[in-house]
Amino acid sequence: MPTTNPFASLFSKSPFTFLQQHMRAVQECVHEIPPLFEALSEGDDARVNAIKDRIFAHEGEADRIKNDLRGHLPKSLFMPVDRRDLLEVLQMQDSIADTAQDIAGLLVERPMGFPEFMQEPMLALARRCVDVCDESAKIIEELDELLEMGFRGREATRVEDMVSRLNLIEDETDELGLQLARRLFEHEDEIKPVSVMMWYQLIEWVGDLADYAEKVGDRLRLLIAR
Repeated sequence: MPTTNPFASLFSKSPFTFLQQHMRAVQECVHEIPPLFEALSEGDDARVNAIKDRIFAHEGEADRIKNDLRGHLPKSLFMPVDRRDLLEVLQMQDSIADTAQDIAGLLVERPMGFPEFMQEPMLALARRCVDVCDESAKIIEELDELLEMGFRGREATRVEDMVSRLNLIEDETDELGLQLARRLFEHEDEIKPVSVMMWYQLIEWVGDLADYAEKVGDRLRLLIAR
């Protein structure tokens, strides 16, 4: 008798479909971050608020997918992947969306201007962090083929190479973040002390987008190793 449970149908097709759906919603959040800082640099408050609203909407969709699928994920799956490992990947992905929401929320809740000396390097950092998240999403999209190959062979090697590339790009974001923090402290006397603290927090949060994306890749590398 055909099942009427849409989630059962979902998992019968691929145990990774939910991770892919969730990651696509996460990407929608992350892709709004560079435009958010662009709007801030232009002093366009209406656009900043509009982008913030979109990020919150995308994050809400990511949460909906996460919560629905956590509740319907079978206790055991007939595949060479532990349920806990899948949930850990899901949590790392969700942390990316949460961080994007935190960035947007702070920029709207505490207007503090965008110091000119920070604009170009912050945009460079944000864009490179998006690159890391996109690399992570590409790996997630490869999971079906990886499963078909039993986590072995050329596909596993290809995913390993993708994770290595992700790690290299994330290293770049670390350096960009350090350079931006140094620039902030070089000019700290030009802005209010509380604003210095808030901008330092924002630098860390933008960097966290890449950090969580790297953790997604590292977790998947462990799945292959097992």
